[in-house]
Formats: sequence, C-alpha cells, structure tokens
Amino acid sequence: MRRLLLAAVMLGTVSVAHAADLSDLPILRGSFTDGLSRSSVNWQGGYIGAQAGYGSSDENFNGSTSNMMAALLADTLIESEMGVSQWNLGLGKASRRSTGYGAFAGYNAQWEDVVLGVEASYLHGSFGGSATASESRSNTLSDGNVHSVTASSTSSIAIKDMATFRGRAGYAWGCFLPYMFAGLALGNADITQSVSAQDYVTPAGVLQGPVSSTDTQHNHLIYGYSAGLGVDVNLVGGLFMRAEWEYIRFTAAVDTNINTVRAGLGYKF
Repeated sequence: MRRLLLAAVMLGTVSVAHAADLSDLPILRGSFTDGLSRSSVNWQGGYIGAQAGYGSSDENFNGSTSNMMAALLADTLIESEMGVSQWNLGLGKASRRSTGYGAFAGYNAQWEDVVLGVEASYLHGSFGGSATASESRSNTLSDGNVHSVTASSTSSIAIKDMATFRGRAGYAWGCFLPYMFAGLALGNADITQSVSAQDYVTPAGVLQGPVSSTDTQHNHLIYGYSAGLGVDVNLVGGLFMRAEWEYIRFTAAVDTNINTVRAGLGYKF
C-alpha cells in the first residue's frame, strides 16, 4: 500500500512539472494569437499631406451651344423654317491628359481594424478641352429665295482647381489601410461658348450676317460628385504614403468626367 501511494505521489509531481513546462510554450501564453493581429498601426486622429496626380478629362460638348444659337437667331426666317439651332454641329467629345498637384487633410476614427473618416482633397492642374464645328445647308424658303446658311459653334472648358469633400471607409491590415470613398466635388472653371451664322440669299445675291454671340464665364463654380479607391501605407511613426484613383463628374454647361491617379505623402498627428 505504501508503495502504491508513493508511486501516485511521484506520478503527480511529474505531471505538474510537465504541465508547468508546457505553460511556457508561446501557443499557451497567447503570444501566438497575438502575433496574428492584423494591424498594429493606430490610424486614429487627424492628418495632412501633399499629393501629385496624372489623369484625363473627357468632355461631351453635344448640345452645349443650342440655346445660344436659338437666342441669336430668334424671330428670323432661317430659324423658324430651317431650325438652325437644332442642327447637329458635331461638337462631339474631346479628351485631354494633364498633371496636377495639391494637398489633402482629414480625420480618422478607428474601431479595431475598421477605420472611418472624413477628408478634403485639393488638386491644381489644367484639365478640360474644346471643340469647334460648322455646317452649311441650302433651302428655298417661304419668301421664294434660296437661303444658303452656314452656322458655326465653339465650346471650351478649362478646369484649374478641383476640391472634393469625402467620406472614407477603410480596413487596416498590418501597415496597410485600403479604403474607398465618395463625396461632393467642386471646381473652378473658365467656360467659353460662341455661335455665329450667315445667310446668303439668291437670286438677290445678298449676304445677311454674319451674326455672332459669345458667352465667357471666368472662375465659374462648377459642382458634381466624386468616388474612388486608395491605400495608405504606414512608413514610420505617423508618416505614411498614399496611392489613389479618383473619378469626378462635373454637371456644368459642358458635361465633364475626370479620372486621376495620385501619389501622396502624409503625416498623422
């Protein structure tokens, strides 16, 4: 009996010592699971940064000068019977590529790996385009004469400054913060539109016109919306770099879409 008790005590002592040794293993102390934490970067707080971008602007000029032509030729025979303002002058679409530079600032709130924030982004560049078209037609009108009409139109837009005010949603993964955003877009643009028309009447041989009209808006405020994707990468401390794609649509007198890719460097306080 004494031998059995002694053996049981020795076995228990060995078991306790073995369990103590196992408790030193990382997997039981929790360090292994701690090592799987997706993000150790604190994105909470305000930040500022500088950025540079490259992109294209696409403009749709179709119909942008129709109202001007109608006002120019109001109460004329060629407008009432030939409908000059409704001609398809073929202004069509235009595209231009450009670079820009600017800044951004915002604030992040973080819940574990989920990051939500607001941001203002600014880019200065030279985006926009222009188009010119002309068309001629001849018809015999109610006055008994043949009217040979030539109509021309020109439209242009130059966007110098763009600012977007966005809401952001991101997911922190290690030193990376991929995010998406959407918001309001504002722009500063110069818009010029002009129309002209002339009418050669036969057999009288009389040239009526040309008459013309030009409308120019300098530093005109245009607005629209913005959306895009990006990623912030923490470098050291509060310093981070950024890569981003942004789409902007301005609903102005000239329908304009702008796509840019951007790179930036920022600091989170």
